[in-house]
Amino acid sequence: MSSVVIKCGVSLRCMHRSIGICRPSLGINHQVYTPVVTQVMTFRTPVIPEDYDHVQIPDRPKLKFLERQPQTPRIVRQPKRLSDLRGPEPIENDFIHKQYGIVALGPGYMRWGHLEMARLTINRKMNDQKMFAVWRIEGPTKPITKKGQGHRMGGGKGSIDHYVTPIKSGRIILELGGKIPFEQVRHFLEEVAGKLPFPARALTYSQLLELKESQRNIGKNNSNPWTFENIAKRNYLGIDKFLSPQIGRASCRERV
Repeated sequence: MSSVVIKCGVSLRCMHRSIGICRPSLGINHQVYTPVVTQVMTFRTPVIPEDYDHVQIPDRPKLKFLERQPQTPRIVRQPKRLSDLRGPEPIENDFIHKQYGIVALGPGYMRWGHLEMARLTINRKMNDQKMFAVWRIEGPTKPITKKGQGHRMGGGKGSIDHYVTPIKSGRIILELGGKIPFEQVRHFLEEVAGKLPFPARALTYSQLLELKESQRNIGKNNSNPWTFENIAKRNYLGIDKFLSPQIGRASCRERV
C-alpha cells in the first residue's frame, strides 16, 4: 500500500467529499492508494514600507485653478511660432519633489479644457490629507486665431478664438507627491495622461531617470552619421545661414 499526499488550500470537509478519502482506490498496477491530506505552511517575506517622514504636505495641497486666458491679454494676432513646440524641453524636464508626475513624450498645445480636466480629475480622486499636487506649467498664454465658418479666403488674419499653452517633448505637466506609494495614484494619473492631446506617461522619479538614460544611450550608440548635430557643426550645404543664433554650432541639439 502507498499513499498520495495532496497539498491544497480547500477545507478538509470539501476534500473528503471530492476524493472520497474514506475509500481507498486502486491504481494501474492494482495498488491501493490512500489519499492523505496535509496542511502546508509557507512564510512570506515581509515588505518594508517606505519612509515618508521627509515629505511635507503644503497648506493648499490641491491643484489651483488656471485662468482661461491671460489677465491682461494683448490683442495681437501673432504668427504660428512653431519653435514653441520644436525640440526637447531644456529647463522644466525634471521633478522638483522627486516623487511622481506626468511627463509629455511629444509636443502639442494644451487648451483650457485639458487643464480643467486634469485639475478636476486629480482633485476629486486624491486624498488631501496624505497627498499634494502642483502645476509645472502656466495657464494659456498663446493666442490662436480662427475665421468664422463659411468665410471666404483673404481678408487678413482671423480674430483670436482661444488661448493655449505650448508643450515641448519632455516637459513635466504636473507633479504629485505625499505619503503614499505610486500604485495608489497610478490609475488616475494614467487616466489624465491618456486624455491629453499628445503622448504622455505617468512616471516615478526613478522611471524618469531610466527614460533619460535610455534616450542618452540611443543617441550615443547611433551609427548614422547624418544627425542634425553633425550637420550643423560641419556646416554642410551652408546650413549656418538658416540656423537661428540661439542654436549655434557648439551648443546645437538634435531637434524633433
